[in-house]
Amino acid sequence: MHKWMKSSEFVSLEISERVARVTLNHPARRNALSWDMLVEFRGALLEADDLRAVSVIVVDGAGPDFCAGYDMQSAYARYAAESPEPGAYRTSSATFDDDAWKLERFQELLRTPFVIHKPVIAKVHGNCVAGGTDLALYCDMVIAADDARIGFPATRAMGSPPNHMWFYNVGPQWAKRLLLSGDVVSGRDAAKIGLVVASAPASELEHEVMTLARRLATVDPDLLATNKRIVNIALELAGAGTVARLAAEMDSRAHLTQAKKEFDADVASLGFKAAARRRDAPFGAGEVKPSW
Repeated sequence: MHKWMKSSEFVSLEISERVARVTLNHPARRNALSWDMLVEFRGALLEADDLRAVSVIVVDGAGPDFCAGYDMQSAYARYAAESPEPGAYRTSSATFDDDAWKLERFQELLRTPFVIHKPVIAKVHGNCVAGGTDLALYCDMVIAADDARIGFPATRAMGSPPNHMWFYNVGPQWAKRLLLSGDVVSGRDAAKIGLVVASAPASELEHEVMTLARRLATVDPDLLATNKRIVNIALELAGAGTVARLAAEMDSRAHLTQAKKEFDADVASLGFKAAARRRDAPFGAGEVKPSW
């Protein structure tokens, strides 16, 4: 019986040698983030953070991808089912404020790796896009497979990152280069620009991540917490908390653009996958490579 983690339909938790592994475990949907998955994710992280047998937490994804973003198929189905008439509760996007409110509730769940005391390492492989980057960049460190694909293609038509840790990892110019284009960057190149702390061949990724996790696990957990939290306090003093709050409102603003209306019309007529392919077609491979 767990204290914090009440279910494990979409997320699993394993503990070995003072390292907890929290796995996004819905490969049939490429670990896309639904509300139910994020509730379990938060519960698993709080469980690991509370257990004295754990010093370090690794977050990974089952199947071929770390996380392919927010679960937009279920989201669009939910939007379609919502009544346009006023009801007892907010709808997803009836007003600007309803939309921002909804995004802030998701934000509270995604922010869990940042606010818990123990260090969290994201192990990224395959696709880590859109909401997957929101989740990964709230972790304390990211290690990626060389051939991982990291980015936020949804900025081409659907909105803006509603958590926005990009600036704090890569600075303003690379944040703009990636977000204004929606292009992705490989894990190898993400390490060059500081978006991830290291990359490794896919076959060596597990070894790379666990070497770091076990190294950290030799340190007193209270000291780990001390050093994690002072860095995060510095991030908050640099505006990370305020930017995250405003990012939800900026995403809500972006949802009112003509591009989003046209994309939603494509979703209604073509389905989400075909709409996304049409959105991305003008960008070709859509991958940016540093020149060095």
